[in-house]
Amino acid sequence: MNKTELIAALAEKTGSNKKDAEKAINAFVDVVTESLANGDKIQIVGFGSFEVKARPARTARNPRTGEEIKIEASKAPVFKAGKALKDSVNK
Repeated sequence: MNKTELIAALAEKTGSNKKDAEKAINAFVDVVTESLANGDKIQIVGFGSFEVKARPARTARNPRTGEEIKIEASKAPVFKAGKALKDSVNK
């Protein structure tokens, strides 16, 4: 399912129009993005949680040449599914 299909499904499920559904989806994505950028964790009970994990700097190898390369430290957004979501997927 892509974003357009998600917007259509949300509009149908809520009985609203696609324009309002798109605003809601975009607002949700904006809030999650801003919160994660500020280092906050977002928990939606029954669905899951979004958080930022720090990845330390490390040394790796280029598989083609065998040359060592340095990978800088970074932050990565992570989603962890909640129990209710896992249970409904595994039915």
